[in-house]
Amino acid sequence: MLPGKPSPANAVPNPTTIDRTSRPRLVKLARKILRQLRRAARHEVHAHYRRQAVQPDVVLYESFAGNGMLCNPEAIFRALLADPDFAHLRHVWALRSKHENRTIVREFAHDRRVSFVRMGSVGYFRALARSGWLVNNATFPMEFSKRPGQTYLNTWHGTPLKKMGYDIGDPASRVANVVRNFLQADYLVAANPFMVEQMYERAHRLTNVFGGKIIDEGYPRIDLQFADDAARDATRSRLAGALDIELGERKIILYAPTWKGTNFNRPQDDIDELVDRVAEIRRGVDESRYVVLLKSHQVVHEFAAHLPGLKGVLIPNELPTNSILAVTDILVTDYSSIFFDFLATGRPLAFLTPDIDDYAGYRGLYFEPAEWPGPVARSVPELVEMLNDIDQHGVSDAIRARHSSMRTRFAGREDGGATSRIIDIVFRGNAEGYRVVDATRDGRKTLLISAGGMRPNGITSSLINLLNKVDYERFDVTVLFPNSYRRVIVAKQAELNPQARQLARVGGMNGSKVSHLRRRLSWRTGNLTAHGASDVQRNLWDDEWMRCFGGARFDEVVDFSGYGPLFATLLLHAPGAERSIWMHNDMVSDAHRVTRGRRRHLRDLSGIFSLYREYDHLVSVSPSLNEINRDRLARWADPAQFTSARNLANAETVITNAAVPLRIAVADPETGKTPSWASRLARGSALKTFVTVGRLSPEKNHARLLDAFAIVNRAHPDTQLVIVGYGPLQGALEHRADALGISSAVIITGHQSNPHAIMAASDCFVLSSDYEGQPMVLLEALMVGLPIVTVAFGSVADSVPGGAALVVEQDAEALAAGMIAFINGDVAVGSFDPAVYNREAIDEFYRAIGVAPADPRRR
Repeated sequence: MLPGKPSPANAVPNPTTIDRTSRPRLVKLARKILRQLRRAARHEVHAHYRRQAVQPDVVLYESFAGNGMLCNPEAIFRALLADPDFAHLRHVWALRSKHENRTIVREFAHDRRVSFVRMGSVGYFRALARSGWLVNNATFPMEFSKRPGQTYLNTWHGTPLKKMGYDIGDPASRVANVVRNFLQADYLVAANPFMVEQMYERAHRLTNVFGGKIIDEGYPRIDLQFADDAARDATRSRLAGALDIELGERKIILYAPTWKGTNFNRPQDDIDELVDRVAEIRRGVDESRYVVLLKSHQVVHEFAAHLPGLKGVLIPNELPTNSILAVTDILVTDYSSIFFDFLATGRPLAFLTPDIDDYAGYRGLYFEPAEWPGPVARSVPELVEMLNDIDQHGVSDAIRARHSSMRTRFAGREDGGATSRIIDIVFRGNAEGYRVVDATRDGRKTLLISAGGMRPNGITSSLINLLNKVDYERFDVTVLFPNSYRRVIVAKQAELNPQARQLARVGGMNGSKVSHLRRRLSWRTGNLTAHGASDVQRNLWDDEWMRCFGGARFDEVVDFSGYGPLFATLLLHAPGAERSIWMHNDMVSDAHRVTRGRRRHLRDLSGIFSLYREYDHLVSVSPSLNEINRDRLARWADPAQFTSARNLANAETVITNAAVPLRIAVADPETGKTPSWASRLARGSALKTFVTVGRLSPEKNHARLLDAFAIVNRAHPDTQLVIVGYGPLQGALEHRADALGISSAVIITGHQSNPHAIMAASDCFVLSSDYEGQPMVLLEALMVGLPIVTVAFGSVADSVPGGAALVVEQDAEALAAGMIAFINGDVAVGSFDPAVYNREAIDEFYRAIGVAPADPRRR
């Protein structure tokens, strides 16, 4: 066939072409289906074993996500195994690879009390679901939910030098599974009081919500550093054999850098740089007197283990780190918690931190280098000079003093007996005389607020405003939302008041597919009450509460979104809490709203309506809306449950945003380019600009606004209309503007992160909604200094202060007349005092959830 000539309609396709184009898609589809089947099978297996009885004599151990028999869990395991009092226990170790841990597997091959399971296998989920004792130094997977009869001991894996948890300032998704595990733990182990206060209570925000105990009795793994001479000699011999080197009388310099990536699943370390750095250190020291060895971070080890440049240098992962520290003469590290362990030996340390400016800026450190218990080098040659100086002269008096001070503070509990004390507390139930403490409780009420999807909309803005006005001296606030990595949603999460704890719900509900099928079928009927009426469904939801919140207890729970059936149901399983759910709109009208030919909210909202009787407070966002909802939802709830609380205003943000130059406010964040329509909004323009802000969805009735503006524009061609927002009706609205002949005078901007700058560049705000809850955009228009023309929706009387807007009938002609009234100078800017309004609104919030309003003396 000639190039460019179309093939005949009845031509037979070339089979080779079909293979080439379709095979990759088919392979991709097959792999996707296979992943889904594996995931479904894993959940079904887990659900099956969660229905079986817990085995009180089985202990499951996991260390660094199965990376080996390591750290504190190993120390506890070996002590239990050797103790005759616990001869009845069976021990299960979760390992990612038996092959990589073959020495350990061989060691216990003939001990019937010890077995191994592969991470993620059927055996693993059986052990996770049925073991009476659970010991971990990091986190169990997102499927984990502690069952009645299980005792969970989380030891963590070190005193942190680098900032942890919420202290880093990263999105909640990064810390979510860690916090989830901590909240489910019966015991957390701390090596020192700093871990209690900084690591657990502050960095992971466990104050007021952790229901377990914190054991401040030292670290089990550090007991290995108190080995006698015979044990030390055995460790040196084992180390020499594993590395195939001659140690002789040489001293050991151990280089143990931390991991510097941002995601444990995608290590970012530069392995080549690590190899070069070790080689340079080796060249700089006297290798007749010293041997330089490398202990890599758990995450990096599998990438480094096969490099030729590290042969005879890289310590095998299965050798306990603290056994190596027991025979280490000088430790070199950077930001690793390993140096806190090594303090107990009293031997010298040095620090190599060529990247400290970048690293400290990104991650942050709890202690500055001037406080560290050893000299700090910025380059390998500088480090080598320091090591040789330590070899010849020892450490300086200043460093010795710092070392002694930090040893007392961070290793003061270490005496070689931490493991026996922890076993006594946890496994014997004997806490008498030991440092076993509760997390701090400061007397504040605990308040959990479900935020919804955190999309950039009015509900999210109202939540942000509320969290900026809550009295954090009275309330410990937790904000719950579904996990998301979408940039626009993460940006909204970052706007939440930092005094509020953020919890991202990661993972999904446990339970069999049959149970979830029944749950979904009941949801399809628009009735969610089975969550409490059915034993099976109730257990599913109680289990999900435990999976998300563990032993945390909240005085008040609030579904601030009010649109998500999952979270609306989940909050009803909060033990002992007073429960409130928000109604941001005329909920019946919202349920029957038609978008693209479908009533998309009907099923979900009908289900949520069926839950209303189980909430203590049904809160509308204005008094008049409260009357509407009370009347229209009477079949679902008692009238006494209904109340109202207006949303709060954020005057500071609105005014600040409004002052941003328009060309900057609307510029594309990627390219910096300004859209062409921005020039039409420049201050001083001869055009009269009407503006509206809101989602492009049916209840906003932008179609009526376009019809009204067409009337105005015919009479006053020097007018234009700006519609700020995005949504499913954008294409239809553009088509309607074109059909009305006004497309050249209408601007539809799409989503804008700063709509207030656009409002400030306009002349009059106009609203054409069929119904609203409490449209905060009207108050924002008053703050920006705009006159307002709005149609008379049901809650309009509470939406703006009296006389602050021109209210017209809900038809295009009346709206057009109102807009022309503005042009004629008959619509003035209304007055509004945000400070007075917010004081009243926050007191309404307190009353709505059933607590006393603020003391006027504290305002």
